Amino acid sequence: MILLAVLFLCFISSYSASVKGHTTGLSLNNDRLYKLTYSTEVFLNRGKEKLQDSVGYRISSNVDVVLLWRNPDGDDDQLIQITIKDVNVENVNPKRGEKSIFKGKNPSKIIRKKNLQALQRPVLLHLIHGKVKNFYSYENEPAAIENLKRGLASLFQMQLSSGTTNEVDISGDCKVTYQAHQDKVTKIKALDSCKIVRSGFTTPNQVFGVTLKATSVTTYKIEDSFVIAVLSEETHAFGVNFLRNIAGKIVSKQKLELKTTEAGPRLMSGKQVAAIIKAVDSKYKALSIVGQVFQSECKGCPSLSEHWQSIRKHLLPDNLSKAEATRSFLVFIHHLRTAEKEEILQILKAENKEILPQLVDAVTSAQTPDSLDAILDFLDFKSDSSIILQERFLYACGFASHPNEELLRALISKFKGSFASNDIRETVMIVIGAVVRKLCQNEGCKLKAVVEAEKLILGGLGKAERKEDITMYLLALKNALIPEGIPLLLKYAEAGEGPISHLAITSLQRYDVSFITDEVKKTLNRIYHQNRKVHEKTVRTTAAAIILNNNPSYMEVKNILLSIGELPKEMNKYMLAIIQDIIRFEMPASKMVRRVLKEMVAHNYDRFAKTGSSSAYTGYIERSPHSASTYSLDILYSGSGILRRSNLNIFQYIGNAHVHGSQVVIEAQGLEALIAATPDEGEENLDSYGGLSAILFDVQLRPVTFFSGYSDLMSKMLSASSDPVSVVKGLILLIDHSQELQLQSGLKANIEIQGALAIDISGAMEFSLWYRESKTRVKNRLAVVITGDITVDSSFVKAGLEISTETEAGMEFISTVQFSQYPFFVCLQMDKDEAPLRQFETKYERLSTGRGYVLRKRKEKLVAGSEFPLHQENSEMCKMVFAPQPESTSGGWF
Repeated sequence: MILLAVLFLCFISSYSASVKGHTTGLSLNNDRLYKLTYSTEVFLNRGKEKLQDSVGYRISSNVDVVLLWRNPDGDDDQLIQITIKDVNVENVNPKRGEKSIFKGKNPSKIIRKKNLQALQRPVLLHLIHGKVKNFYSYENEPAAIENLKRGLASLFQMQLSSGTTNEVDISGDCKVTYQAHQDKVTKIKALDSCKIVRSGFTTPNQVFGVTLKATSVTTYKIEDSFVIAVLSEETHAFGVNFLRNIAGKIVSKQKLELKTTEAGPRLMSGKQVAAIIKAVDSKYKALSIVGQVFQSECKGCPSLSEHWQSIRKHLLPDNLSKAEATRSFLVFIHHLRTAEKEEILQILKAENKEILPQLVDAVTSAQTPDSLDAILDFLDFKSDSSIILQERFLYACGFASHPNEELLRALISKFKGSFASNDIRETVMIVIGAVVRKLCQNEGCKLKAVVEAEKLILGGLGKAERKEDITMYLLALKNALIPEGIPLLLKYAEAGEGPISHLAITSLQRYDVSFITDEVKKTLNRIYHQNRKVHEKTVRTTAAAIILNNNPSYMEVKNILLSIGELPKEMNKYMLAIIQDIIRFEMPASKMVRRVLKEMVAHNYDRFAKTGSSSAYTGYIERSPHSASTYSLDILYSGSGILRRSNLNIFQYIGNAHVHGSQVVIEAQGLEALIAATPDEGEENLDSYGGLSAILFDVQLRPVTFFSGYSDLMSKMLSASSDPVSVVKGLILLIDHSQELQLQSGLKANIEIQGALAIDISGAMEFSLWYRESKTRVKNRLAVVITGDITVDSSFVKAGLEISTETEAGMEFISTVQFSQYPFFVCLQMDKDEAPLRQFETKYERLSTGRGYVLRKRKEKLVAGSEFPLHQENSEMCKMVFAPQPESTSGGWF
């Protein structure tokens, strides 16, 4: 007589006359009742902590399993009944002791009576060849409770032979690999292959993305040819690529052990499983064994309006430089994502103009259908009374972490309408380009709205005649980076004039190296060497930069080096600084440059001793084994000593991915008449112009004009102050990852990671005839908050881990030029302010009845400020330049 039954094992049996052939998966003996113990436990921690320092909980029970029916035509077709009994919920952390939220609470109080009754109602499992054919339970049971039973039932699916196959269980349709050994069978589930419908989204850019690693291993232990235990462990670990200390880990374990067997009910006879199920209980229904979605009730949670009133003071303009503003922004976005259109509209309509811009940032960043409908209903693009709000909405769309096709359709529709402000019309088109690029990065290039937007940009640029329209479409293309737009960019770069030509070639500069083909470089070489027409310095130097940054050939580098000495004197100095920066910073082209410099004709004193004030320098802001932040500054002056272009860039690199954090370009042209100087070659007929252009997190913004034309210049010199002009100001959601996980145990896990910043970038250009001095200022102020929140929910108890990092920082760049004599005296200064760095950690466990446990930790330090080298040759005299000057009584500033 056999005393133990086979649980999770396919074996050749001789104990019953009804058993024919052999089984390939789990098989139970006839007329036996199997008594087992079962537990599932979950741990949450930062990833490097010990499990006993985690938060979490354990659900344990006894389990009865019986074989109800076996197909008389084959022993591999079975119907088993699984019943959970004697349920208990307890803490996983033995250190907790008296602080345990479960102490003194019986299961019916914790789980609630109706839930407990549902959990203890039996389920039926139809197995064929060891795989789940159907899962039978009662309809309308709570999804969270049903999932716990699905988690247990999924453990009964296994096979004895080694191999890889697809199985459907609570995790979805997953690829699994079996490894069979003499005394055990190991099942490895590839969780990233599981097909299951779950809500979620992430940021396409890897710099602001999240790395996730998941594993699932189940071991079936065998002794004397019997399965005696099942041990399963599933882990989910995450980390923010940009900031490694925002990381967490979920460990979910299941354990099933056979204790005893005893006499059980006799097998039911019949050939059709449907008839057997009906005979057991007609209320049983075939349900999917795949886990179902559920939402826990939130008792006492504030309404959207109530929450807004509690945090609105933090979003007042004077508070935007504080981390509290950014934190409130993130929390409010979470509330907005569950709100309906009318709720959102009600708040928008009730607010005053002082706080509305920040509210518009939040509503747009929520990126839900209701929030989009609400903000589109609220804004009137035909009115000039809300231009600031319209601009904040558009830029929030451009910075959207995961835009969808509906947003792009809405923007296209708005562009085809009428506007009270032409600046807003231009911004809509520029933002359309940014959204197109993000959708393409997320494999959405073939979406109908994307195709329509690309036609709108390329068609508009091809037909545009007005200078303003050409500029608008070029800016949109600079954001969209449509490969089909490269011929148009080359056309405008080579044949265009002034700012149009410069904008076209800087747009080309943003394309990936794979698009800068030999044909493209032929045009760039013609522009730099002026083979067909004379070009201004800014266009020529950009053409050279593109060539040098995209796998230049030996002859391309040699020809550029040979040109030094034949260029205008400040351009000579600038190109020499670019070459030296490539070598010093070990840029990709440095090997080719060094190879060319072995030739005396290219590397000699005459060429490398050119004087001037133009410069180029690249350095590290921060560097670690897995990431780097770089800054670069290049400044080009005209021969008369007036600033021609100042270009400040900040990049962030994570592995092979990068993001253009910021670029601030200040340009000036046509100012030589003010000091009776002679313009450089190719710039004799340029109109007077001064302006600022910015890229922020890969999005080109609409440029800001300081002055345009000689009369505008003189007017602003006499009337304007040196107050900075705001380039961009607002709250931006950068890191945005939301993921719902179905754990094999039946529990639901959520991972929410968000990162945002309040930012204010301003720039100013000052020019004094009295002191024969020009000065440019670029100031960045920001407050950054990155949060991670992981929870594991059973509907009656939840465990969670919240981690966050925040800082408030500032960076300022000032360049001063005194052009009373040649060579000009130049002083460059870039400073990073000292910044507080605060880190928070909260672990908690909470019952649905309200009882909870919370553990909080806080760490804070002050990061010292620093000054970055900018290749200044007159550093000892910079103190004189930055010393206070008496106010001018003649001339003016702009």
